[in-house]
Amino acid sequence: MAETLTLTESAAKRVAWIAEKQQRPAILRLSVEGGGCSGFQYKFDLTDGSESDDSVSETNGVKLVVDPVSLDLVAGSVVDFVESLGGAAFRVENPNAAAGCGCGSSFGI
Repeated sequence: MAETLTLTESAAKRVAWIAEKQQRPAILRLSVEGGGCSGFQYKFDLTDGSESDDSVSETNGVKLVVDPVSLDLVAGSVVDFVESLGGAAFRVENPNAAAGCGCGSSFGI
């Protein structure tokens, strides 16, 4: 894989905290689905493991896994966890996205 995915320290801490509360492994799955206001939307789930064809990156012991189809749309992205007055959420800084929306969870290519 030419371009890797990055999970920030802030996102890794949040995944580890959620995983501990749910007594699950600290593995975050990022996938892309059709829909949202810009054409595609990000989906985040805790998972128990990775598949053999997944792309895996790791930050502070927390893994970020992405399937090959989604990877085509998010290669080179940075996954962060941000907290503001408007709330707290995982955000994807995607260099492949040509358009986005205000909610930050939808994008277009």
